[in-house]
Amino acid sequence: MKQNRMRKFIAIVFVVTAIVSNDVILADDDVRISAAERDRHGFRIHTVHSPHQAGPTQIRVLLPDELAPQRTYPVIYVLPVEAKNGTRYGDGLLEVQRQNLHNKHDVIFVAPTFSALPWYADHPTDNEVRQESYFLMEVIQFVERTYPVSKTAKDRLLLGFSKSGWGAWSLLLRHPDTFGRAVAWDAPLMMTQVGRYGNGPIFATQENFETYRIDRLLRRFGQKLGDKQRLILTGYDNFRTHHQQAHLLLDELQIPHVYRDGPARKHDWHSGWVSEAVMLLLRES
Repeated sequence: MKQNRMRKFIAIVFVVTAIVSNDVILADDDVRISAAERDRHGFRIHTVHSPHQAGPTQIRVLLPDELAPQRTYPVIYVLPVEAKNGTRYGDGLLEVQRQNLHNKHDVIFVAPTFSALPWYADHPTDNEVRQESYFLMEVIQFVERTYPVSKTAKDRLLLGFSKSGWGAWSLLLRHPDTFGRAVAWDAPLMMTQVGRYGNGPIFATQENFETYRIDRLLRRFGQKLGDKQRLILTGYDNFRTHHQQAHLLLDELQIPHVYRDGPARKHDWHSGWVSEAVMLLLRES
């Protein structure tokens, strides 16, 4: 009995130490990531200095209130729609906390920030605008070295709307062995030209943009997603037509997916769509 209590104590100490002891994690010689500091919401905030971003960025983490020892958790990446800490369209991690989704579903939520408007792409020439590489190589690797998250693809999940809904789908389609599911809400998924919605400085050229176009990725890689419903498409505000066209293309290509034509809601993190999106991400299909 005493040995069991001792093992449990050691396991708890190990989990806590893994979370708080990383003063600086070096992904390479040029990447510096700070130890966590608590903000006024109780989020754990890590400051990142990366050559792939034009200035300091953050990795914000929301943990369940109780972490079980010797257990790993699914992780949902809450992908931002604004540069830095912009909140014109609300705060996705704050909405998760308000809905108590981290405790309700026993999931770790992570929200990175980006120095430029996030389109989740690598600029063809500017090393300080390599958003896809930064997210894959630095954010995810740091989270998996620091927190008790599962390292299997099915437990790495992507949540976004608008441009970050685009980003969630493009990341999954370009890296189907890295991520399990992606949900997009009110996203311009059928966009075909560079220069829309502030994406010009990120993609830079039509040639580079073509490698991220959702319709092209669906045609090229959609069958590699297998027979699971790994792409999720829910309601709308500005981009209902994009969603309807994406749904038709998915049906044409016979790609399993979840589709909700509505309800219409305000183009914002706090308009009521996040809770369902999280539930659909975690649902086995």
